[in-house]
Amino acid sequence: MKTTTRNAYARRIDAVIAHLQHALDDGGPLPDLPELAAVAHLSPFHFHRVWRALTGETLGRTVARLRLLRALHLLGDPEVAIGEVAGIAGYETPQAFARAFRDAFDASPGELRGQPDRIATAAAALGMPVCSGGATPLQVEVVSVDPFEVVALRNRGAFADLDTAFGELFGWAAEAGAAEAIVGLHGVPLGDHRDVPPEEFEFDCAIRLSTDIGPPAPLRRMTLGGGDHARVRHVGAYEGLEDLVDRVLAEWWPGSGYPLRDAPIHYEFLDDPETVPEALLRADVFVPLAAEGASRASDSGR
Repeated sequence: MKTTTRNAYARRIDAVIAHLQHALDDGGPLPDLPELAAVAHLSPFHFHRVWRALTGETLGRTVARLRLLRALHLLGDPEVAIGEVAGIAGYETPQAFARAFRDAFDASPGELRGQPDRIATAAAALGMPVCSGGATPLQVEVVSVDPFEVVALRNRGAFADLDTAFGELFGWAAEAGAAEAIVGLHGVPLGDHRDVPPEEFEFDCAIRLSTDIGPPAPLRRMTLGGGDHARVRHVGAYEGLEDLVDRVLAEWWPGSGYPLRDAPIHYEFLDDPETVPEALLRADVFVPLAAEGASRASDSGR
C-alpha cells in the first residue's frame, strides 16, 4: 500500500477516535454507527468490519479502551475522588468500573492511585493493537458477478454448527427431487463469529440450483452477486474466513481505489468438510465494490 494511502486511512481512524474521545469527555451518549462511519468517510454497512480490519480491534473494544484511558487519567488527578472516576469515565456503576479495571490491569483503582509510574505503564499497555500482514501475499482479483438466486436458510447459532442448516437445505432439495440440481453452496455472514456470542450469531446458508423450485418457509429465495467484487481464495478451515476478510480490508482495499458497496460480503464454499481434510478446504470470498472513480472523487480535498 502506498504510504500516502496508508496515512490517509490512519487519519480517518484518528478522526473517529478523537470523535469518540470528545463524546466520552462530555459525558453524553456515544455517537451511533452512521455518525462514526460518516466521520471516517466509510460505508455504514461495512463500518464495524472495516474498523476491526484497520485497527485490529472491535469498535466496542476501542470504546472500552478509551474509557479505561480516561479513568487512568482521572486517577492521576488527586482532585478527583476515586468514587467519581467511574461516572466520569462512562461506567454505569462503580462495580462495573472496578471489574473492568481489574480485568485490564490486575489491580484495583485504589492500588494505582498515587503511583504515576504504574499509571503510565498501564496507559502504554492500552495502545492500539499492531496489525501485521499475513506471510502469504494476497491474490485478489476484481471480478464482475452477475446476480444469481439462491435458496437460503438463516442459521442462529455457532459457526461450527452451520452444517445443520445446510443439512436442512439438502434435505429439502432431496425431497423436492432437486438434489442433482445443486450447483453451488454459498453463505452470507450477518455478523462476525469471532466477536458475537454463539447463541446470537446469524448466518444465511444457501444453495444455488440449476432449476427453479419455490421453497417453503422458513427457506426463502435470496439474490447474491451483482456488480464488481474483490474475490480472494481461502484455503484451510472455514472458521478462518473472517481472518482473510480482515486481510483484504486492511492490506488490499485501502490502496485499491474502490469504495465498498452497501451489499453483504458472501462466500462460495467449494469443498465439503465431511470429505475434504480441513487444511485443504477451499472457499472464495466476495467483497462488494463500488465504482473505482467514486473513491477517488470522494477522497479529493481531504
